[in-house]
Amino acid sequence: MSEKNLTIIASKGTLDWAYPPFILSSTAAALGYNVTMFFTFYGLQLLKKNLSLSVSPLGNPGMPMPMSMDKWFPVLGTAIPGMQTMMTGMMKNTIRSKGVASVAELRDLCLEADVKMIGCQMTIDLFDMKHEDLIDEIDLGGAATWLNQASDSDINLFI
Repeated sequence: MSEKNLTIIASKGTLDWAYPPFILSSTAAALGYNVTMFFTFYGLQLLKKNLSLSVSPLGNPGMPMPMSMDKWFPVLGTAIPGMQTMMTGMMKNTIRSKGVASVAELRDLCLEADVKMIGCQMTIDLFDMKHEDLIDEIDLGGAATWLNQASDSDINLFI
């Protein structure tokens, strides 16, 4: 049986969008896949040593809300000062109360399972990011680096 390969492009850097790439990568690695994650644009936030992720309800009408607030709140709620901070706190409390691992814990699981993480050099340059602000265990590369990995992959996901 040949080895299976998975590549994932992580392009979003909010708390809620951090979970899918790390959960899929850690699960695939546990199942024996060779996994490569490519972090570009806002997804580079997920590689920062100091994770400070928040939830953004803007453009996320599927966000579940109590008391039928999901019909109007995701649009109007973003205009209320402090609402994003409050919603982030609520999400983090829900994650903890349900026993779900934190993003940092999932990222560490991926690293322990030898998931290859590549930070997009072009995006780092574009946003004037400092390499020392990112975790040490990553490689740097560009689209050609990801395409090389993706061309040999059984599964390619863009998140």
